[in-house]
Amino acid sequence: MEANTRSTGRLPAAFLTPGSSSFMDFLSDHSPEMLPGNRKLPPLQGAIEAPHGTTIVAATFAGGVVLAGDRRATMGNMIAQRDIEKVFPADEYSAVGIAGTAGLAVEMVKLFQLELEHFEKVEGAQLSLEGKANRLSTMIRSNLAMAMQGLAVVPLFAGFDVDREKGRIFSYDVTGGRSEEQGYASTGSGSIFARGAMKKLYREGLTEQEALTLVVQALYDAADDDSATGGPDVARRIYPIVTVITDEGFRRLTDADSSDIARSVLERRMEQPDGPRAALL
Repeated sequence: MEANTRSTGRLPAAFLTPGSSSFMDFLSDHSPEMLPGNRKLPPLQGAIEAPHGTTIVAATFAGGVVLAGDRRATMGNMIAQRDIEKVFPADEYSAVGIAGTAGLAVEMVKLFQLELEHFEKVEGAQLSLEGKANRLSTMIRSNLAMAMQGLAVVPLFAGFDVDREKGRIFSYDVTGGRSEEQGYASTGSGSIFARGAMKKLYREGLTEQEALTLVVQALYDAADDDSATGGPDVARRIYPIVTVITDEGFRRLTDADSSDIARSVLERRMEQPDGPRAALL
């Protein structure tokens, strides 16, 4: 919706009228065509080739949660992009990792970020982590028509629950169904391999550094068996995006830190190609 300020010098009444703390509700009332789920779709004429993001992993530790993703986007059997970013901060205490149709997923994340910011400005308080997870579920459900045409978005949501004082992870299906995961989770094409790796390596009471190593090892294992997942690319200096969320907020590891962890995993695998027998030692 455009603000016509040339004639009156004022914003339209819709912007000045008190209403819902949900930005999506505001758009639904005043400019519904701007919501992705309300767009008119062309007739279904077969699968649509579009870049897809792949593997996202998350793990909790004593004090927070780690969310990480590989850097490869694929389009059919082609590598569409080698350094795509798939993990984004949702707000100060949460983050989203995207898997599925990359363009729609990034748009959904931006709308989700705006939704949380709008709520905080209107209500003067942050939405609870449970509430954030529910809002994202609603947004995924609104994309169901696109998903039926093969343009699905299946994110992984993680954050620090300031009320429970711990990290939590939420996974979704294409209909918006939400599940809270215990300990660790993965989504995307390489998720089955990443989840298998984390199942063997995860234990209660991990330190932050151990959790960081765990998710990078899981992404390495996924890349080892799934062609759509990109492993650490030493030659191009492309490494996984790794983020940490604690009571101090969201933090993304620098390229140097991510590189150090990835190189340590690579060195171990050179010695033991099938993986270390001791969990994270």
